[in-house]
Amino acid sequence: MGAAALPESWCVATLNDIAQPFGGSTPSKIDASLWSDGTVPWVSPKDMKVFDLRGSEDLVSEKALARLSLIPEGSILVVVRSGILSRILPVAINHLPVTINQDMRAFVPAPEISARFIAWQLLANQREILGKCSKDGTTVASIEAVALASFPFALPPAAEQHRIVAKIEELFSELDQGVASLKTAREQLKVYRQSLLKNAFEGKLTAAWRAAHRDQLETATALQQRIAREREARYQQQLADWQAAGQAGPKPKFPKLLPPLTAEELAELPELPGGWGWIRVGELVDRVTVGYVGPMKNEYIEQGVPFLRSQNVRENRFDSEGLKFVSERFHQSLSKSALSAGDVVVVRSGSVGVSCVIPEHLGEANCSDLVIVKAPRHVSSHLLAYYMNWQTQGRVKQKMVGVALIHFNTKSVEGFAYPLCSEQEQQQIEKLLAEKLSEADQLELTLATALQQADALRQSILKKAFHGQLVKQAKNEEPATTLLERIRTARSANQPARRGRSAGSQP
Repeated sequence: MGAAALPESWCVATLNDIAQPFGGSTPSKIDASLWSDGTVPWVSPKDMKVFDLRGSEDLVSEKALARLSLIPEGSILVVVRSGILSRILPVAINHLPVTINQDMRAFVPAPEISARFIAWQLLANQREILGKCSKDGTTVASIEAVALASFPFALPPAAEQHRIVAKIEELFSELDQGVASLKTAREQLKVYRQSLLKNAFEGKLTAAWRAAHRDQLETATALQQRIAREREARYQQQLADWQAAGQAGPKPKFPKLLPPLTAEELAELPELPGGWGWIRVGELVDRVTVGYVGPMKNEYIEQGVPFLRSQNVRENRFDSEGLKFVSERFHQSLSKSALSAGDVVVVRSGSVGVSCVIPEHLGEANCSDLVIVKAPRHVSSHLLAYYMNWQTQGRVKQKMVGVALIHFNTKSVEGFAYPLCSEQEQQQIEKLLAEKLSEADQLELTLATALQQADALRQSILKKAFHGQLVKQAKNEEPATTLLERIRTARSANQPARRGRSAGSQP
């Protein structure tokens, strides 16, 4: 930062020039008297979630003050050691006297220096500070105290500091109201999506359409019976082919039979329109299987057969980012987990229950650790994925497997109750959902862009503030150089506060 780029009445100073730095420590946990019945706030990085700090999670006793500096109200608190420093620089103004731990740094402003002015300038320069003042080779992200204290600051006259702070906070208040409205709209959009899906899968979205086509629609019972007959026929054909081939290879398995939904299960499900019915997912498809589970380190190659992992499955969409590839040989050895267009894949670890449909353009593919619902017949794959995404996130907690890691297994998917309706109505539901969810996605994108613009505007305000462009300079104000010289003269005439005593009395 050069003085030439600043207004004539400003100057460049360091944080050390305009504030007195203080460190902190942790009183012994063995000595209970340092913590019992504590009344003095002891601030650590976990408390630094607000700009105006009015308390702390931990308190120390008066006895602990013999080993800690008491930071006066109206000082600047900065986190100097924490993983969060890899992203942001937490800064706060304390509104009561506090002590701090060793991962913090406090700066007591000199007379005629606005603490809030320093704090906002720290936030305005946080990227540069994190870049230039960070320690190298540390396990936990840390800031070098000496480098921070020597960081250059733009210093205006005393009265202008307060005008700048007032203008920043006025503009930020207006901006915060707009951001709050955008976030509210974003939450309302989530509610809208849930309501839309609920109406779709309870038959309300297509009620008028269904009434107009009532005599043309196959009932869920008739469709279910047709699906069962076709499953049986496919099995018989596979068995005949196997026998004709001299019984080479494994014998085809009869489609898995599942118990019907119990009265207790049906009682917990919403009522469906006439002609609809509940059916287990496993009865809609030939099989539900699972992706390959085993070591993959030596199997990935630059190009080959696409190999999906959970990170490639997003809600209702396939994500090619980070897609891996395996050899044709390895793919052929994993016939159980081979993927085809129209299959529905479900994440079974991590983001449990998230589902998408395998797209046509992916071609021949395979996968790891995903539940695979092989291409449903007479049932829309996209509707099934919509339904799984809508329902599973609220229900997987009741179907957990394992302790350290939550899993969603094949039995969970097979036994899942699905609201079945005619193929014609499925097509209508899918069309309406695609249209309305696309509109919601566009609106969400607009909201996200507006939030990004708000953040950019915030940064622009701070940049203007500390380059002398946010408020007008007043004529005949004492220049900052005179203020800085007065601070230096006063400091040289006074002994600095020592550890174990009050860190000062300046607000």
